[in-house]
Amino acid sequence: MTFDVRLRVNERVATIELTGELDASSAGRFHDTIDEAAAAGSIELVIRAEKLSYMSSAGLRSLVFARQKMGDDVRIAVVGATEPVAHTIRLAGFDHSIDLIDA
Repeated sequence: MTFDVRLRVNERVATIELTGELDASSAGRFHDTIDEAAAAGSIELVIRAEKLSYMSSAGLRSLVFARQKMGDDVRIAVVGATEPVAHTIRLAGFDHSIDLIDA
């Protein structure tokens, strides 16, 4: 499945919509989008994951990168993650560093 990433910034809230599979081949595009969100001075990052079908360890590292890049004061929420994606986040214990929200 192809990967797509879209960014919207509205009143300092950045929303990134992910579609497809977030793995080693697509993580670079996600990192670039996170850089854009950070450069916009966003105070909240919402990652829409309803259409994300798979997240590898490279995808998980991308979430760690987002936490580091955005800083501790920025709220990061992953919204609507499919069960396999949510399971990966929980298994790594990263649900303690971000908000994992059902859609």
